[in-house]
Amino acid sequence: MTVRRSAAALATTAVLLGAAAPVAVAAPSPSPSAELPAGLYGTADPTYDGVWRQSLAFLAQKIEYVTPSTQAVDWLVGQQCDSGAFTSYRDASKPCDASTVMDTNATAVAVQALVEVNLHRDAANNGADWLKSVQNEDGGWGYNPGSPSDANSTSIVIGALARTGVPVGELTTADGSTPYTALQALAIPCEDKDGGAFAYQPGKKGELTANLDATAASVLGLMGKGIASGTSNAVKDPSCAKGDDLSPEQTAQNGAFFLADTLKKQPYLEQAPMPGAEDSTPQPDYGNTADAVVALAASGHKNKAQSSITWLQKNATGWAKQGGPAATAQLILAAHATGADARSFGGVDLVKQLNATGPAPAATALPSPTPTGPQPSSGTDSDDSGLSLGWLIGIGLAAGAGIGFLLSMRRKKQQP
Repeated sequence: MTVRRSAAALATTAVLLGAAAPVAVAAPSPSPSAELPAGLYGTADPTYDGVWRQSLAFLAQKIEYVTPSTQAVDWLVGQQCDSGAFTSYRDASKPCDASTVMDTNATAVAVQALVEVNLHRDAANNGADWLKSVQNEDGGWGYNPGSPSDANSTSIVIGALARTGVPVGELTTADGSTPYTALQALAIPCEDKDGGAFAYQPGKKGELTANLDATAASVLGLMGKGIASGTSNAVKDPSCAKGDDLSPEQTAQNGAFFLADTLKKQPYLEQAPMPGAEDSTPQPDYGNTADAVVALAASGHKNKAQSSITWLQKNATGWAKQGGPAATAQLILAAHATGADARSFGGVDLVKQLNATGPAPAATALPSPTPTGPQPSSGTDSDDSGLSLGWLIGIGLAAGAGIGFLLSMRRKKQQP
C-alpha cells in the first residue's frame, strides 16, 4: 500500500529536484539529543514520519485486537491542527499557523487510524473535512495542498474518506471529476507496455511510467479501501480489461493483474538504488512487496500473493525490526490479509515486536484473528467513550472462553 519514504530519501529528492517540482516539507528536525515525546512509537527522528508510523501502528494493532494506550492515542490527536489537518510531525506545544506545512498523507492515515481505534471520531471527521476542502480540480490530491495530484496521495485520501462514510464517487469538482477519475487517468491501458500498472504522476509530456508503489496504492484506492484492508475470496485469475470506459473496480483489477504478473516472475518487488550509491544492483523492496500483497488480497487474489508472503516470512523480519513500527506494521497488515500468523511470522512475533516500540497497550487479545473473521471496528459507528464493538467482543471472548485468549499488559518500547 502507500509507503512513506524515509527521511533520507526525501532529503535526497529535495536536493535533486531543487525548485523543479513541489517537495514535501516538514517541521524542523528535533535535536538529536532531544527526548522524544511521550506516547510516540519508535525511537528514530520523527520529523518525516511521526504521524505516519504512529497511525500505521494503530492500524496493525487494530486487526490483532490490541488496544493502544490512551497516552499513544492522545499523542496522535495532539498532532492535529484546528483546521483538521496533520503535518508529518510538529511541536504540539506551538499552534499551527500560516507557516505550518500540511500533509495530506499524514492526515489521511491519521484519520484511518482514529476511525479504527474508535476514539476521537470528531477529530477523524474534522480531518476528512479538511481533506475534502483541499481536493484538486482533477479530483485528486497531492502530497501537500495545492501540489499536483499523485496516485499515492489520492489513494490514501480515498481510504480515509471512505472510512469516515464519505461517498467518494460523489465527491466531484466543478468539471465533474472525482477521486476515481484522477486515479484512472494514471492507469496505463492494457494494450500498452506495462498495461494495467499505474504511474505516480504523468511525465512532462503526459507520458505514464509504471510505478509499483503507485499501482499497489491505486488498487486499494479504486476499490474504496483503506490501508488495513482484509481479504476477499478469489473467484478467478486477474485479467487486464481493455477499453476507454472501465469502472473504477475494473481499473483496480487491471492493477492487480499487473502486480500478480510481476510477482509471478519473482516473489518480491525491487527498488532502484539511491542516487550515488556504490552498488547499482536493484535491491528487494520489502515494504512495497508487503503493500502489493495487501492489494492483491483485497482485490480478491490472495492466492497470487502466497509466494510473496512466504518470501517475506523468510527474508523481511530483520528489515521490519530495523525499520521500526511502520515496517513491522506493514508486515502485520500483509500477514493478516493472507491469513498468515502475525504472531509467528518467520519465527517472529510481529505483534509483540510492534507493541514494544511504544507505550504498553491497554489490552491485548490472543490469538490472531482471521482475515475474514469479525473485525474490531466497522468504521461507521463510533464515539469518544471507549472500545469498538469488535474489540469488546474479542475481549469478551477472551474472558469467557478462558482458553486460547489472554489479556495482558505489555511493555511497548520508524520508515519510509
